[in-house]
Amino acid sequence: MSTHALTRRVQVLGAPGDRHEEILTPEALEFIGRLDTAFGERRPELLKERRRRSAKLASGTALDFSVATSAVRADPHWRVAAPAPGLTDRRVEITGPPERRMTVNALNSGARVWMADFEDATSPTWDNIIGGQLNLRDAIDRRIDFTTPGGNEYRLGQDLATIMVRPRGWHLLEEHLEIDGRPVSASLVDFGLYFFHCAQRQIDAGYGPYFYLPKLENRYEARLWNDVFVLAQELLGIPRGTVRATVLIETVTAAFEMEEILYELREHSAGLNAGRRDYLFSLIKTFAHRTDFLLPDRAKVTMTAPFMRAYTELLVRTCHKRGAHAVGGMAAHVPGTDAAANEAALARVRLDKEREAEAGFDGSRVAHPGLVPVCREVFDAVLGDRPHQLDRTRDDVAVHAADLLSVRRISGPPTPEGVRADVAVALRYSDAWLRGQGAVALNGLMEDAATAEIARVQLWQWVRHGALTREYVLGLLDTECAALAGEQPGALVAEARRLLEETALGLTLPPFFTTAAYTRHLVRRTEAARS
Repeated sequence: MSTHALTRRVQVLGAPGDRHEEILTPEALEFIGRLDTAFGERRPELLKERRRRSAKLASGTALDFSVATSAVRADPHWRVAAPAPGLTDRRVEITGPPERRMTVNALNSGARVWMADFEDATSPTWDNIIGGQLNLRDAIDRRIDFTTPGGNEYRLGQDLATIMVRPRGWHLLEEHLEIDGRPVSASLVDFGLYFFHCAQRQIDAGYGPYFYLPKLENRYEARLWNDVFVLAQELLGIPRGTVRATVLIETVTAAFEMEEILYELREHSAGLNAGRRDYLFSLIKTFAHRTDFLLPDRAKVTMTAPFMRAYTELLVRTCHKRGAHAVGGMAAHVPGTDAAANEAALARVRLDKEREAEAGFDGSRVAHPGLVPVCREVFDAVLGDRPHQLDRTRDDVAVHAADLLSVRRISGPPTPEGVRADVAVALRYSDAWLRGQGAVALNGLMEDAATAEIARVQLWQWVRHGALTREYVLGLLDTECAALAGEQPGALVAEARRLLEETALGLTLPPFFTTAAYTRHLVRRTEAARS
């Protein structure tokens, strides 16, 4: 990296923590400063475009494939980059926050890839963000082994999963780090710290700096990431094209630009992933103002729904047409002590993975190490010794705009059980998130921010269109708050309730609960604790 001094003022506002200085070095902060100098002004413009497009869709503008990019879709010749070392076979992936225990368990799980998630599975306290960076570097250096006070040993084995890092999305800020008095993009912080400290380490280990990109809404946001990769590699003297990134197709607008997103990232692309929970959240949020998009209980909207099936089939076809991996959705079951319940849950997971493998996906994801064997068995049966099934181009698939939006066949009013479930999970997840936990086991499932987002936008939509009343939801909230206080003595019941009311029961629907929760709750409470 250039030795010229950075003229802008980079200031760390987060409280010092154990070994933080190893990550927050002057050189690493300068690197982030250079990324911010180059791209800090483009990000707000892209977010402004998101708001403009959201308003147009809410007012009834049709969502369709772009005429302006039809040449990109029609050109049969372009392909994405060849799979990078460690990313050829992705039949099983595991996802979770980069906390120390999860890091060891995920890498040892038998999965081919671990997505270290700074986005939906991490509550972005400063300790979690910097601690996660330390854990990733320690894991690559193989110095992460530890023993708990209870005597449980955590040791890395020999056959480890390939690490892919999911930074936070473009919509989020990191308020513990400022440049010239303003907070820095959380995306650039998470990416920049990992890339600065671990890119060359991963190359030396025979792999590379690999990423999962969340919440992209269009090709321009993919182009911005590609430009970030190009500059980051240039600054550190790493050959262009070393970075690889898989994009999670988890917004409904991105589903209409899958080929364009691959095209923008083609020299750094590692395919697409069906981020199905966030995708459902995005669809409800995008069309929450419209009565013709009123969906039933969350549990009733499965991957066999016509619009969800169209989304996944288009993803596989798009990826394989361009030589890219298509990775399936996450199975969230958490194995418990009830043998019968486990057997039933594993049967559902197996059926889900069989559907994905038969549809042409090259692999799929799980949230718990206990699900790795069943996912691997399913894809082993289909793939055999092959690392993927890119040869299945799915020419039989023809998906039109109307297919991606065909929700009417499953539309319907919510049930009392479905409403209560949404209130319960949104409240409990909000409490856990405010207390610094981003991946939470609730009712036998590993939940992350996407689940809470689905729950609260459904509540808003149902109230908005008269499927239930605000008073009814508040009554359920009274009951669930009392239950939470009894279950969890340290719960932040009042704060979690206030957050849910703000983001699910207000006159307007906030795009994300995490943006308001981070600034008005998480950061403020951290500052109060320090003072």
